[in-house]
Amino acid sequence: MAGKSGNAFDFDLFKRLLRYTQPYKLTFYFVAIAAILLSGFAVARPYLTKLTIDESIVPKDGGNLLLYVGLMIGALVLEVICQFSFIFFANWLGQQVVRDIRVNLFEHMLNFKKQYYDKSAVGRLVTRAVSDIETIASIFSQGLFMIISDLLKMLVVLGVMFFMSWKLTLLVLAVLPFILYATRVFQKKMKVAFEEVRTQVSNLNSFVQERITGMKIVQIFGREETEYERFKDINDKHRNAWVRTVWYNSIFFPIAEISSSITIGLIVWFGGLRVVESNTLSLGVIIMFIELAQMLFRPLRQIADKFNTLQMGMVAANRVFGILDTESTIENNGTKEAKNLVGEIQFKDVRFSYIENEEVLKGISFEVKAGETIAIVGATGAGKSTIINLLSRFYEIDSGSISVDNINIKDFTLKSLRNEIAVVLQDVFLFADTIMSNITLNNENITEAEVIEAAKQIGVNKFIETLPNGYYYNVKERGVMLSSGQRQLIAFLRAYVSNPSILVLDEATSSVDSYSEQLIQEATDKITKGRTSIVIAHRLATVKKADKIIVMDAGKIVEIGNHQQLLQQENGYYRNLYEVQFMQEEEA
Repeated sequence: MAGKSGNAFDFDLFKRLLRYTQPYKLTFYFVAIAAILLSGFAVARPYLTKLTIDESIVPKDGGNLLLYVGLMIGALVLEVICQFSFIFFANWLGQQVVRDIRVNLFEHMLNFKKQYYDKSAVGRLVTRAVSDIETIASIFSQGLFMIISDLLKMLVVLGVMFFMSWKLTLLVLAVLPFILYATRVFQKKMKVAFEEVRTQVSNLNSFVQERITGMKIVQIFGREETEYERFKDINDKHRNAWVRTVWYNSIFFPIAEISSSITIGLIVWFGGLRVVESNTLSLGVIIMFIELAQMLFRPLRQIADKFNTLQMGMVAANRVFGILDTESTIENNGTKEAKNLVGEIQFKDVRFSYIENEEVLKGISFEVKAGETIAIVGATGAGKSTIINLLSRFYEIDSGSISVDNINIKDFTLKSLRNEIAVVLQDVFLFADTIMSNITLNNENITEAEVIEAAKQIGVNKFIETLPNGYYYNVKERGVMLSSGQRQLIAFLRAYVSNPSILVLDEATSSVDSYSEQLIQEATDKITKGRTSIVIAHRLATVKKADKIIVMDAGKIVEIGNHQQLLQQENGYYRNLYEVQFMQEEEA
């Protein structure tokens, strides 16, 4: 997809980018026409200056002087109109394109496997979706069309120069190869430099985002100084990357300026001799050539500068398309709609690994009857959370099968399957929005009345109404304005109002107060009643009430049965767990 580092330009990538302009063809062509007209008006002014000098000032003809001044004013007005149209619509087109790319990118990211996000830094993805895409906009607003306009202007300028005096034109062109060579080297160096800049910007964003999110941990463990030093190091690399681009600019632009000055000097010397000795050139032609030479070299310098912008945009496009080309989506070829499921679940010899050849689940099999509550217990890392992730198809299994109502979950459409399964995770995530929005997730089919009624049924209405603005209290980023117990209650309510056929709970309450724990227990009893439920159980009360307990160890199911059955197994895993953990809870 992408060009190799150091290549001056990647035409395949550029053509791919241009495809996004197809819906805006008329605007694209209008901007192109405006660029052509600008090149014509730009040359018109020096030519009118030449006529004014040769036909009005030198012969001292006041009548012609007014005429040519009027023509120059008219040409300037038309040039300003074209310039305005060109700049406005080029920027408008750029914003339309980046809007479409950003929508495509976000839609693509919405369908990524959870595994993709496990391995990707959030800061880098934010950089791709925000700042990198904004940089792409500059390709159209400051890069592509500006370069085209400048190139057309240079071609028109050369044509007029040859027409007026081929000798003076050759004199100008004698200097041109040096600046062209310098421009070419400059472009290649800047391509590499800008790739490094984008990398360091991404690293910086990622570091800052993670440290701000995890600032509590940084402060708890007294890592401020260490993180400060690491930030300084990353910031230095970011600065050095930018300084490298400044270094190349500081070399190139003086070379371009000197070349332009030398050219003007040669025009004055050679043209002046022709005027003085043979009168083969007019004063107006010399003045015109000085203006045209500046117009020839100035766009060349600007092209190099705009090529920097184009290169930065291309590097950003390369990174964005890298995500768009990433195939990391869950296969969604199912044709059946999962509606009003009975809730029978069957795992058959399911094997799964997050990392190849490192199995987390090692051939587990179990059945859950409709309406049953299954508790899953076991040590950390036994594979409990993996089971609930696989049921919702956040990951693809390596082998075996998972069925709901005797239908393989792969045969259901992904959206309909997930609509029938509500998941309450141990690490509750709330958006920086109102409680109402966090419960309904802006689902228009769930009314405020339904939310309040559901809250009353599971016993959380009173706590919500004590908050400022009640259901419209803004919980801020990740729900920091609520306690962990309150966040979990909101998550329970969110699951309950979705009216799922299957409920999956991770009911950890290690960091909640006794009152919240009581509310959570009551909520658990209410929302699991009458529907198939799989609970990663952390409390004895939940385990004892479960119809069936699945005991896991190191990715395998070691025991299955109810509370009383499992206690009767001498030296059983569950009995040992009960004696070590649950008995203490019961005594307390």
